Amino acid sequence: MNAWHSGAATDIGLLRDRNEDRYWVDAERGVFLVVDGVGGHAAGELAAETAVDAIRGSIFEEAGTVEKRVRRAITLANNRIFELAQSDDELRGMACVLTLAVVEGRRIVIGHVGDSRLYLISNGAIRKLTSDHSPVGEGEDAGKLTEQEAMAHPQRHEVFRDVGSSKRHAADEDFIEIRQCRFRADAAILLCSDGLTDHLTSAEVRGIVERYDGDPAAVAARLVAAANEAGGKDNITALFVAGPQFRSRAGTTRPRFSATRARIPERLFTGRMALLAYGVLLGMLVWVVLRARGG
Repeated sequence: MNAWHSGAATDIGLLRDRNEDRYWVDAERGVFLVVDGVGGHAAGELAAETAVDAIRGSIFEEAGTVEKRVRRAITLANNRIFELAQSDDELRGMACVLTLAVVEGRRIVIGHVGDSRLYLISNGAIRKLTSDHSPVGEGEDAGKLTEQEAMAHPQRHEVFRDVGSSKRHAADEDFIEIRQCRFRADAAILLCSDGLTDHLTSAEVRGIVERYDGDPAAVAARLVAAANEAGGKDNITALFVAGPQFRSRAGTTRPRFSATRARIPERLFTGRMALLAYGVLLGMLVWVVLRARGG
Protein backbone atom coordinates (compact mmCIF):
# COMPACT_ATOMS: atom_id res chain seq x y z
CA MET A 1 0.00 0.00 0.00
CA ASN A 2 1.56 3.30 -1.10
CA ALA A 3 -1.26 5.77 -0.48
CA TRP A 4 0.45 7.47 2.44
CA HIS A 5 0.09 11.25 2.47
CA SER A 6 3.03 13.22 3.85
CA GLY A 7 4.04 16.79 4.51
CA ALA A 8 6.92 18.42 6.34
CA ALA A 9 7.91 21.76 7.80
CA THR A 10 11.15 23.02 9.32
CA ASP A 11 12.11 26.31 10.94
CA ILE A 12 15.19 27.91 12.44
CA GLY A 13 13.30 28.78 15.63
CA LEU A 14 13.43 32.06 17.48
CA LEU A 15 16.90 31.93 19.04
CA ARG A 16 19.24 30.12 16.64
CA ASP A 17 21.12 31.73 13.76
CA ARG A 18 21.07 28.68 11.49
CA ASN A 19 18.95 25.59 10.91
CA GLU A 20 20.84 22.33 11.51
CA ASP A 21 17.75 20.16 10.99
CA ARG A 22 17.21 18.29 7.74
CA TYR A 23 14.56 15.91 6.44
CA TRP A 24 14.01 13.71 3.42
CA VAL A 25 10.85 12.16 2.02
CA ASP A 26 10.33 9.52 -0.66
CA ALA A 27 6.61 8.97 -0.26
CA GLU A 28 6.27 6.70 -3.28
CA ARG A 29 8.71 4.22 -1.77
CA GLY A 30 7.67 4.85 1.82
CA VAL A 31 10.86 6.34 3.26
CA PHE A 32 10.80 9.21 5.78
CA LEU A 33 13.78 10.74 7.58
CA VAL A 34 14.40 13.52 10.11
CA VAL A 35 17.95 14.51 11.07
CA ASP A 36 19.12 16.96 13.73
CA GLY A 37 22.73 18.13 13.37
CA VAL A 38 25.05 18.42 16.37
CA GLY A 39 28.27 20.37 16.56
CA GLY A 40 27.44 24.02 16.18
CA HIS A 41 28.40 26.47 13.43
CA ALA A 42 28.53 24.83 10.01
CA ALA A 43 29.48 21.42 11.40
CA GLY A 44 25.98 20.48 12.53
CA GLU A 45 24.52 21.40 9.15
CA LEU A 46 27.20 19.44 7.33
CA ALA A 47 26.65 16.37 9.51
CA ALA A 48 22.91 16.46 8.85
CA GLU A 49 23.35 16.96 5.10
CA THR A 50 25.91 14.15 4.96
CA ALA A 51 23.50 11.80 6.73
CA VAL A 52 20.66 12.62 4.33
CA ASP A 53 22.89 12.14 1.27
CA ALA A 54 24.28 8.83 2.52
CA ILE A 55 20.90 7.36 3.43
CA ARG A 56 19.21 8.60 0.26
CA GLY A 57 21.95 7.07 -1.87
CA SER A 58 22.08 3.69 -0.14
CA ILE A 59 18.71 2.71 1.31
CA PHE A 60 17.47 1.24 -1.99
CA GLU A 61 20.76 0.03 -3.45
CA GLU A 62 21.49 -3.15 -1.53
CA ALA A 63 19.40 -6.27 -1.15
CA GLY A 64 18.24 -7.69 2.15
CA THR A 65 15.50 -7.17 4.67
CA VAL A 66 14.28 -3.68 5.47
CA GLU A 67 15.96 -3.86 8.87
CA LYS A 68 19.33 -4.74 7.33
CA ARG A 69 19.02 -1.95 4.76
CA VAL A 70 18.14 0.55 7.48
CA ARG A 71 21.11 -0.53 9.60
CA ARG A 72 23.52 -0.35 6.65
CA ALA A 73 22.28 3.09 5.54
CA ILE A 74 22.59 4.65 9.00
CA THR A 75 26.01 3.05 9.54
CA LEU A 76 27.22 4.42 6.19
CA ALA A 77 26.02 7.89 7.22
CA ASN A 78 27.82 7.55 10.54
CA ASN A 79 31.15 6.57 9.04
CA ARG A 80 31.04 9.26 6.34
CA ILE A 81 30.44 11.93 8.97
CA PHE A 82 33.26 10.55 11.12
CA GLU A 83 35.69 10.52 8.20
CA LEU A 84 34.82 14.10 7.26
CA ALA A 85 35.33 15.22 10.84
CA GLN A 86 38.77 13.61 10.98
CA SER A 87 39.85 15.47 7.86
CA ASP A 88 39.28 18.97 9.25
CA ASP A 89 39.98 20.19 12.79
CA GLU A 90 37.07 22.63 12.59
CA LEU A 91 34.68 19.73 12.00
CA ARG A 92 35.89 17.46 14.77
CA GLY A 93 33.10 16.34 17.03
CA MET A 94 30.32 16.97 14.54
CA ALA A 95 27.53 14.44 14.53
CA CYS A 96 23.77 14.18 14.30
CA VAL A 97 20.79 12.32 15.68
CA LEU A 98 18.14 10.88 13.39
CA THR A 99 14.99 8.86 12.96
CA LEU A 100 14.43 6.86 9.77
CA ALA A 101 11.13 5.14 8.95
CA VAL A 102 10.57 2.73 6.08
CA VAL A 103 7.03 1.59 5.31
CA GLU A 104 6.69 -1.77 3.59
CA GLY A 105 3.13 -2.93 3.04
CA ARG A 106 1.33 -2.53 6.34
CA ARG A 107 4.50 -2.63 8.41
CA ILE A 108 6.88 0.12 9.44
CA VAL A 109 10.55 -0.38 10.32
CA ILE A 110 12.18 2.39 12.35
CA GLY A 111 15.90 3.04 12.68
CA HIS A 112 16.67 5.51 15.43
CA VAL A 113 19.69 7.11 17.11
CA GLY A 114 19.53 9.97 19.62
CA ASP A 115 16.62 12.11 20.79
CA SER A 116 14.63 12.85 17.68
CA ARG A 117 11.31 11.01 17.87
CA LEU A 118 8.64 9.03 16.07
CA TYR A 119 5.05 9.00 17.31
CA LEU A 120 2.20 6.74 16.22
CA ILE A 121 -1.26 8.33 16.28
CA SER A 122 -4.22 5.97 16.06
CA ASN A 123 -7.77 5.74 17.46
CA GLY A 124 -7.43 8.99 19.38
CA ALA A 125 -4.21 7.93 21.15
CA ILE A 126 -0.59 8.94 20.64
CA ARG A 127 2.35 6.66 21.43
CA LYS A 128 6.09 7.36 21.28
CA LEU A 129 7.72 4.43 19.48
CA THR A 130 11.33 5.56 19.87
CA SER A 131 13.39 5.94 23.02
CA ASP A 132 15.36 9.09 23.81
CA HIS A 133 18.98 7.98 24.05
CA SER A 134 19.75 10.33 26.92
CA PRO A 135 19.81 10.18 30.72
CA VAL A 136 16.71 12.36 30.93
CA GLY A 137 14.95 10.31 28.26
CA GLU A 138 15.67 7.10 30.14
CA GLY A 139 14.29 8.64 33.30
CA GLU A 140 11.10 9.65 31.52
CA ASP A 141 10.66 6.26 29.85
CA ALA A 142 11.18 4.54 33.22
CA GLY A 143 8.55 6.73 34.86
CA LYS A 144 11.05 8.49 37.14
CA LEU A 145 10.33 11.83 35.46
CA THR A 146 7.04 13.15 34.19
CA GLU A 147 6.86 14.44 30.65
CA GLN A 148 6.78 18.04 31.90
CA GLU A 149 9.75 17.43 34.24
CA ALA A 150 11.75 15.92 31.38
CA MET A 151 10.91 18.84 29.08
CA ALA A 152 12.22 21.33 31.64
CA HIS A 153 15.27 19.32 32.75
CA PRO A 154 18.62 21.17 32.32
CA GLN A 155 20.29 18.02 30.95
CA ARG A 156 17.55 17.23 28.44
CA HIS A 157 19.82 17.68 25.41
CA GLU A 158 22.61 15.39 26.58
CA VAL A 159 22.63 12.22 24.46
CA PHE A 160 24.72 9.08 24.76
CA ARG A 161 24.10 7.88 21.19
CA ASP A 162 24.73 9.82 18.01
CA VAL A 163 25.60 9.34 14.36
CA GLY A 164 29.16 10.35 13.47
CA SER A 165 31.23 10.86 16.61
CA SER A 166 33.03 7.51 16.28
CA LYS A 167 33.50 4.68 13.81
CA ARG A 168 30.65 2.19 13.90
CA HIS A 169 29.51 -1.22 12.66
CA ALA A 170 25.91 -1.99 11.72
CA ALA A 171 25.73 -4.75 14.32
CA ASP A 172 26.91 -2.62 17.27
CA GLU A 173 24.39 -3.21 20.04
CA ASP A 174 24.66 0.27 21.54
CA PHE A 175 24.21 2.10 18.24
CA ILE A 176 21.00 1.80 16.20
CA GLU A 177 17.66 1.15 17.85
CA ILE A 178 15.32 -0.81 15.56
CA ARG A 179 11.58 -0.83 16.17
CA GLN A 180 8.87 -2.45 14.07
CA CYS A 181 5.12 -2.18 14.24
CA ARG A 182 1.98 -2.50 12.19
CA PHE A 183 1.04 0.68 10.30
CA ARG A 184 -2.70 0.65 9.75
CA ALA A 185 -4.41 2.64 7.01
CA ASP A 186 -6.34 4.64 9.63
CA ALA A 187 -3.19 5.62 11.55
CA ALA A 188 -0.57 8.34 11.18
CA ILE A 189 3.04 8.85 12.24
CA LEU A 190 5.03 11.94 13.16
CA LEU A 191 8.80 12.19 12.93
CA CYS A 192 10.24 15.25 14.63
CA SER A 193 13.35 16.87 16.05
CA ASP A 194 13.60 17.70 19.74
CA GLY A 195 12.92 21.36 18.97
CA LEU A 196 9.28 20.36 18.70
CA THR A 197 9.03 18.15 21.78
CA ASP A 198 10.97 20.63 23.93
CA HIS A 199 7.86 22.80 23.83
CA LEU A 200 4.86 20.60 23.05
CA THR A 201 3.61 17.71 25.16
CA SER A 202 2.41 14.56 23.44
CA ALA A 203 -1.18 15.57 24.25
CA GLU A 204 -0.66 18.93 22.55
CA VAL A 205 0.89 17.22 19.54
CA ARG A 206 -2.07 14.84 19.33
CA GLY A 207 -4.51 17.73 19.52
CA ILE A 208 -2.91 19.44 16.53
CA VAL A 209 -2.56 16.24 14.52
CA GLU A 210 -6.21 15.38 15.06
CA ARG A 211 -7.23 18.55 13.25
CA TYR A 212 -5.96 16.91 10.08
CA ASP A 213 -8.13 17.94 7.14
CA GLY A 214 -6.41 16.08 4.33
CA ASP A 215 -3.41 18.42 4.09
CA PRO A 216 -0.42 16.84 5.87
CA ALA A 217 1.83 19.83 5.16
CA ALA A 218 -0.62 22.05 7.04
CA VAL A 219 -0.40 19.76 10.08
CA ALA A 220 3.40 19.94 10.01
CA ALA A 221 3.28 23.73 9.69
CA ARG A 222 0.86 24.06 12.60
CA LEU A 223 3.09 21.92 14.80
CA VAL A 224 6.15 24.05 14.00
CA ALA A 225 4.20 27.27 14.56
CA ALA A 226 2.94 26.02 17.94
CA ALA A 227 6.49 25.16 19.05
CA ASN A 228 7.65 28.64 18.07
CA GLU A 229 4.74 30.21 19.93
CA ALA A 230 5.76 28.20 23.01
CA GLY A 231 9.34 29.49 22.93
CA GLY A 232 11.13 28.26 19.79
CA LYS A 233 14.47 27.74 21.55
CA ASP A 234 15.82 25.31 18.95
CA ASN A 235 15.44 24.37 15.30
CA ILE A 236 12.09 22.68 14.75
CA THR A 237 11.20 20.00 12.20
CA ALA A 238 7.98 18.01 11.83
CA LEU A 239 7.32 15.33 9.21
CA PHE A 240 3.74 14.07 9.27
CA VAL A 241 2.56 10.94 7.43
CA ALA A 242 -1.13 10.00 7.33
CA GLY A 243 -2.65 6.75 6.20
CA PRO A 244 -5.34 6.91 3.50
CA GLN A 245 -8.08 6.32 6.08
CA PHE A 246 -6.73 8.59 8.82
CA ARG A 247 -9.41 11.13 9.67
CA SER A 248 -9.71 14.17 11.89
CA ARG A 249 -11.36 13.49 15.24
CA ALA A 250 -12.33 17.15 15.66
CA GLY A 251 -15.79 16.39 14.26
CA THR A 252 -16.58 13.71 16.85
CA THR A 253 -17.85 16.30 19.32
CA ARG A 254 -21.34 17.71 18.90
CA PRO A 255 -21.30 20.96 16.89
CA ARG A 256 -22.61 24.04 18.62
CA PHE A 257 -25.56 24.43 16.25
CA SER A 258 -26.89 21.00 17.23
CA ALA A 259 -27.80 22.36 20.67
CA THR A 260 -29.79 25.13 18.99
CA ARG A 261 -31.58 22.60 16.87
CA ALA A 262 -32.39 20.54 19.93
CA ARG A 263 -34.08 23.52 21.56
CA ILE A 264 -36.29 24.39 18.59
CA PRO A 265 -38.85 21.59 19.19
CA GLU A 266 -38.90 22.55 22.87
CA ARG A 267 -39.83 26.14 22.01
CA LEU A 268 -42.47 24.97 19.55
CA PHE A 269 -43.92 22.61 22.13
CA THR A 270 -44.09 25.40 24.71
CA GLY A 271 -45.87 27.69 22.24
CA ARG A 272 -48.46 25.07 21.42
CA MET A 273 -49.15 24.44 25.09
CA ALA A 274 -49.63 28.16 25.66
CA LEU A 275 -52.05 28.38 22.73
CA LEU A 276 -53.99 25.42 24.07
CA ALA A 277 -54.21 27.03 27.52
CA TYR A 278 -55.46 30.29 26.01
CA GLY A 279 -58.06 28.36 24.07
CA VAL A 280 -59.32 26.58 27.19
CA LEU A 281 -59.60 29.87 29.09
CA LEU A 282 -61.42 31.52 26.21
CA GLY A 283 -63.85 28.59 25.98
CA MET A 284 -64.60 28.77 29.69
CA LEU A 285 -65.20 32.51 29.44
CA VAL A 286 -67.65 32.05 26.55
CA TRP A 287 -69.46 29.31 28.48
CA VAL A 288 -69.81 31.54 31.52
CA VAL A 289 -71.20 34.43 29.44
CA LEU A 290 -73.69 32.24 27.63
CA ARG A 291 -74.90 30.66 30.84
CA ALA A 292 -75.36 34.08 32.43
CA ARG A 293 -77.52 35.24 29.53
CA GLY A 294 -79.51 32.05 29.64
CA GLY A 295 -80.15 32.54 33.34
